[in-house]
Amino acid sequence: MDFDNKVVIVTGAGGSFGREGAAFFAAQGGQVALVDFDAAALKASVDSITSNKLVKSYICDITDENQVKKTVDLIAEDFGVIDCLWNNAGYQGEMQSMEKYPLEDFSRVMNINVVGSFSFMQAVSRRMIQLGTRGSIVNTASVAALRGTPTMCAYVASKAALIGLTISVAKDLAPFGIRVNTVSPALIGPGYMWDRQNELHAASGSIYFDSNPEVVARNKVNSVPLKRLGSVEEVVNAVAFLLSDKSSYTTGSNLVVSGGLG
Repeated sequence: MDFDNKVVIVTGAGGSFGREGAAFFAAQGGQVALVDFDAAALKASVDSITSNKLVKSYICDITDENQVKKTVDLIAEDFGVIDCLWNNAGYQGEMQSMEKYPLEDFSRVMNINVVGSFSFMQAVSRRMIQLGTRGSIVNTASVAALRGTPTMCAYVASKAALIGLTISVAKDLAPFGIRVNTVSPALIGPGYMWDRQNELHAASGSIYFDSNPEVVARNKVNSVPLKRLGSVEEVVNAVAFLLSDKSSYTTGSNLVVSGGLG
């Protein structure tokens, strides 16, 4: 997958997925724009990249439309073009049964994962159209949207909305030669996010999860046909395929990276 001199934006670049992705695209010869609202995490991601290509970071809250527009304009000015966007920033939210779920957090999840993702995708696609770029966009969804994972109603709803949004937007942008797809990971680890999710599920009191995080983790892995966790690298490889010319006839699709869990 050749990204030589292609300009790739990665949002949520301070997290584990974004950091691995940014390093991958830089190693593949790409010029990378890293975007995140967490300055310290963003710096750590930039510092982890060893490349002689142009790599720049941008602090941005994707729920702020003005920040999004200014950030995308600045990226276009700094790099001259935008070829690819991994629209990866997101928020998992609380893990509680629906009758207990706080409305404020539900709104926050939707605002970040749906409205924020749409805002950034819209700003980038407008710039691609203006520049005449036949670009590619990948949105990060989740297998949770397909399974309806209990205690995660806000997250599930947001990722299901993102999958639907992608299908619609792919048709809107097809006349401009811009492709839009989603990637839906499940049970990726080990690491902080994997451990945290199991701890929160164990503490949720849900009948679907044991009260012991280790048992929760074991039960989850046993439900995967391939009987193992996926790696961040495997998710990045799927994203890279969808962003690259190797998937040039693929748009409006959802690539599930779950070891058979669906």
